[in-house]
Amino acid sequence: MTTLKLLALDEEDLQVVSSQLQDAVVRVGDMTYLPSQNRFAAVVNRFDWQSAGGDGNRYRRLRTALRFDRVLAARHKGLAPDNKDRVLSLLAIGFEAGEAPGGKVVLYFSGDATVQLDVECIEAEMRDLGIAWRTQNRPEHPSEAEGDTKGPSGEDANGPEAAGA
Repeated sequence: MTTLKLLALDEEDLQVVSSQLQDAVVRVGDMTYLPSQNRFAAVVNRFDWQSAGGDGNRYRRLRTALRFDRVLAARHKGLAPDNKDRVLSLLAIGFEAGEAPGGKVVLYFSGDATVQLDVECIEAEMRDLGIAWRTQNRPEHPSEAEGDTKGPSGEDANGPEAAGA
């Protein structure tokens, strides 16, 4: 099993990280902002798009750490931090430039939820933690042809324990 470790230091790098984390699922309780360290961190279950072949035998998720450093402030919309067991699906990570090299990193989740990070500059790391498990479902996107894939219902969003691995 190949694990990924990616660093993002500019908007182009961040787009690569975003593509690898598309359709990752995360519990609200697995995200945190640490103001004393200027850090936002999350542990997500990412869908392994690189290994996903045409058949369901190769679908898997990996436990993955995501961190942003040089974070000056964090805000959220559409989610309640006290609802720690709510599972969100990450759609994309974007960047809105501000006074160079700073700006806002925005994590976009399904259900119109977002986390917005005011950053001095882009400094992010995505690292697979080595824990992987099979899933029978491949995330579906509205632009895909009907019947090509199974939808995300029944995803093993809570990790390998839920998948029986």
